Amino acid sequence: MPDYKAPLRDIRFVMNEVLNSEKHYADLGAEDASPDMIDAIIGEGAKFCEEVLAPINQSGDQEGCTWSPEGVKTPAGFKEAYAQFVEGGWPSMNAPVEHGGQGLPESINIVLSEMIGTANWSWGMYPGLSHGARATIEEHGTPEQQETYLTKLVSGEWTGTMCLTEPQCGSDLGILTTKAEPNADGSYAITGTKIFISAGEHDMVDNIVHVVLARLPGAPEGTKGISLFIVPKFLPDTAGNPGDKNGVTCGSIEHKMGIHGNATCVMNFDGAKGWLIGPENKGLNCMFTFMNVARIGTSIQGLAAAEGSFQGALAYAKDRLAMRSLSGPKNPDGKADPIIVHPDVRRMLLTQKAIAEGTRAMIYYAALQADWVQHGEGETQKDADDILGFLTPILKAFCTEAGYEAANHGVQVFGGHGFIAEWGMEQIVRDTRIALLYEGTTGIQALDLLGRKILMTQGAALRNFTKMVHVFCKENEGNESMKQFIEPLSTLNKEWGEITMKIGATAMQNRDEVGAASVDFLMYSGYVCLAYFWARMAETAQQKIAEGTSEGDFYNAKVQTASFYYDRILPRTAAHAQMIANGGSSMMEMDAEHFAF
Repeated sequence: MPDYKAPLRDIRFVMNEVLNSEKHYADLGAEDASPDMIDAIIGEGAKFCEEVLAPINQSGDQEGCTWSPEGVKTPAGFKEAYAQFVEGGWPSMNAPVEHGGQGLPESINIVLSEMIGTANWSWGMYPGLSHGARATIEEHGTPEQQETYLTKLVSGEWTGTMCLTEPQCGSDLGILTTKAEPNADGSYAITGTKIFISAGEHDMVDNIVHVVLARLPGAPEGTKGISLFIVPKFLPDTAGNPGDKNGVTCGSIEHKMGIHGNATCVMNFDGAKGWLIGPENKGLNCMFTFMNVARIGTSIQGLAAAEGSFQGALAYAKDRLAMRSLSGPKNPDGKADPIIVHPDVRRMLLTQKAIAEGTRAMIYYAALQADWVQHGEGETQKDADDILGFLTPILKAFCTEAGYEAANHGVQVFGGHGFIAEWGMEQIVRDTRIALLYEGTTGIQALDLLGRKILMTQGAALRNFTKMVHVFCKENEGNESMKQFIEPLSTLNKEWGEITMKIGATAMQNRDEVGAASVDFLMYSGYVCLAYFWARMAETAQQKIAEGTSEGDFYNAKVQTASFYYDRILPRTAAHAQMIANGGSSMMEMDAEHFAF
């Protein structure tokens, strides 16, 4: 298994030098988020991830979770690691002070989430899903619900889940059938079955708080008739401690391709007592608080996969000897050259590096916008919310697609050894595959981006982002050292809007054209977004080099990676643009019964 080392230098480069987080936190009024404080938090978080979580990643995959009628047992070391996590105060870092939190901005928590996810994604899902449940109760819960559940969720004493999916419905929540019948005491009896519930049952905490979608009697059909409920595993007693067992049980755990260390559960609700969160029949609106948090969190899995796989592949490529360099021996005293000298191995390694470091900048930037959505007001808050809403489907879908590609490159660099479990590279691929599916597949995210976020706003969401890119390009118009980045970025930024207009015009005649274009449009958008952040990183690195620095190698590598991205990855936009232009007729003209011919 690759030894995980938190990329602290690159994390600090993105936060402090590219995104100027010190100014951001000062403007935000987050006095406690001083550079020294943040550096200490990240350093201690890195130590926990490297020394506690990474060593149980592979063993957790091999052992998996164990189901019994009494509950689910997590792999060896998981429960102990969670106890250390809670003891260190990590769950409360970005929670409100009034509920026992430390009140630090969400963006700092995102850095911790990246390190946790790279070290051990399966373990990280247990506290990770609590974050969304907590956010939903913070936003929509009554004062009594907040008093009962938030302190325990904030401390990490209890964990939370999101219970949406049912056997007959995945992303189409309009056809869910779980029922909520009113009880005389103001609670509700929840009855139904939910599937694919990550961390739905485990042995790491005393209580699990399920956030559940269900229908009230006489509710409207479809998504307009869904309400949201809190359903705890154990009913809190008058002191707020776990009391009687509720009517919710884990019927089984799924046998999965990856993330074996996390319990993916079938949850049965048999008249379980629950309490309404938010207004009746507005559960899906309330759940979007949860889902948006979860989607940003899922995007980190793409970054984590790219970073973890790159670290393993790079170390192997430097040590593994095979064949001679085409341009002459590079290791003349050895029997062969290290494989890092071969152009194709470098292509894969640089692709991994470009994806990992580029998506880190994208996600961290989005996290800063989340800070303003949470703590800002007025136009500042609205602008941040607009940008974050636009970026969320791109982050969730593009970052995970790119991260999965990077993970596969890691296996390829190892050759046959990459297919063998002991090296750990194939586990990264298996663990990451789910990221392209949960919280809405790539196709679902693509429809959300193109249909809801762009076409339904007449392109306003896109214009907000392209304006920012345009300003950056204009500022660097006369900078000769940035020409290789600014010219293609400016061209693509303009083309982006033109492609959108053409899709909109075509969709007026045939709405299937939106679905046909959507995934290519999302991937095109992702590559252009990544180009923008690589250009910003290149600009920062060039400034540091011009000023004089003792870290010349680090900054030169940044510029060189940016050049690789623009030369060898960004041209993929041309293929996506052409496929969009070709339309969807070849997809739709064949009769369904003819697919088997």
